[in-house]
Amino acid sequence: MHELVLILNFGSQYTQLIARRIREEQVYCRIVHSDITAAEINELSAKALILSGGPNSTFETDAPQLDPNIFKLGIPVLGVCYGMHLMARQLKGEVVPGVTREYGPMGVHFPIASPLFDGVSDGSQVWMSHGDHVESIPPDFQIIARSSSDLIAGIAHISKPFYGVQFHPEVNHTVQGQTIISNFLFKVSNFNRDWTSSSFVDDSLKFIRETAGDKKVLLGLSGGVDSSVLAFLMHEAIGDNCIPVFINNGLLRENETAEVKSLFEASHIKIYQYDYSAAFLSELAGVSEPESKRKIIGRVFIESFEEVAEQIKDIGFLAQGTLYPDVIESGTVTGHAVTIKSHHNVGGLPEHMSLEVMEPFNELFKDEVRSVGRILNVPSKIIGRHPFPGPGLAVRCLGEVTVERLSILRAADQIFIDTLYETGWYDKIWQAFTVLLPLKTVGVMGDKRTYESVLAIRAVHSLDGMTADWVRIPFEILAEVSSKIVNSVTGINRVVYDVTSKPPGTIEWE
Repeated sequence: MHELVLILNFGSQYTQLIARRIREEQVYCRIVHSDITAAEINELSAKALILSGGPNSTFETDAPQLDPNIFKLGIPVLGVCYGMHLMARQLKGEVVPGVTREYGPMGVHFPIASPLFDGVSDGSQVWMSHGDHVESIPPDFQIIARSSSDLIAGIAHISKPFYGVQFHPEVNHTVQGQTIISNFLFKVSNFNRDWTSSSFVDDSLKFIRETAGDKKVLLGLSGGVDSSVLAFLMHEAIGDNCIPVFINNGLLRENETAEVKSLFEASHIKIYQYDYSAAFLSELAGVSEPESKRKIIGRVFIESFEEVAEQIKDIGFLAQGTLYPDVIESGTVTGHAVTIKSHHNVGGLPEHMSLEVMEPFNELFKDEVRSVGRILNVPSKIIGRHPFPGPGLAVRCLGEVTVERLSILRAADQIFIDTLYETGWYDKIWQAFTVLLPLKTVGVMGDKRTYESVLAIRAVHSLDGMTADWVRIPFEILAEVSSKIVNSVTGINRVVYDVTSKPPGTIEWE
């Protein structure tokens, strides 16, 4: 059993980044509801707690609170921003509303030495985002950091492992933030680095074998990184009792079916291909609202798998490549968070389903799945594939999904991806794709006036999809892509490039 850090989520937009930073130190962590009780934490055998930031003020009547018995557990606690305010108030310090708000980069100074800031330079830049601040510290605490505007920026108990910081060590703008998190994990909490890809593979193989028993496991294979790596893991665990089923939902990229088949045949893993494109497109006819699309696709996916399962005896489970960001964005585990979007393998599951769901990757981030894939010797062409959404091209074909519009989108997308390969840019980009807009504009082609669709190009850098920055592809390549698409894809007369990062935008447009 891995040593565990629990992150109590109070609604900060940065909570997932805390988890990423901890995982980078090869320490296991989970994000949980902020209303978790001390008794529940004790049952989970958590070794340390981090209280996240949040958008609320502790003075608001409906602001999320904290079980005070948490401070009686005897385990290290780090409060970040709002988490620090809660800690200070509950332990009889004073928090006051800010007259002036500290927001953005700021220097911090350390009046006394502390293990939390060991190795952090005096005056180091941190990222502030708060209105309220700690005015007076609780009894038996001391001030270990002050901001350049002389507000309290860090506190610590003189004998217990309780720490609070006013800033966000998890964001890149805090220059030595990783050092601070590392200090809390290893110099305050005495963790071991026991969360590795190899240990995950060993644990997962044991879990899959014990859970599946003699029953067969139907695996939803999309051909993307997550489900493909899962297919290799499941095959390693239970051999031919893993039944990888590739459903053609009519929403795939150009030549997807043939390419996936070829990749798995080369690795001697048998996959089962079924064509349900007519069923999906029929259900999607006339539907334009994004959440409705996702819900429909999720439902038809499960119905398709259940129908396939009836043809194969002793199927007991449906395995899916659900990742932690899928679960987080669906709002199912964190508390005090809104649903950003439903995922077909999270939010689209029907209430009554005959197959039990198995999701070995539901606490992994994308880069961790790729690391698992390398341990399992998954071909680099699979590991290196750009992420592809479960609902497929339905969320890149904005507005109504039709055979004609999908055909236009496929052709344009293939040109973009082929050009990235040809120019050596594909492997420099985390995800790249095109989006067909439900918008037409006037153009001129061959001295004739046209009135056709707009296509958007999207390319982003990211680590795990939780945050992303748009890629500065050279203008010459963008010009080449635009020219090829407009001249060879009937139905498009204008190409635009998306220069929005996440946040504020999401990576996919729907």
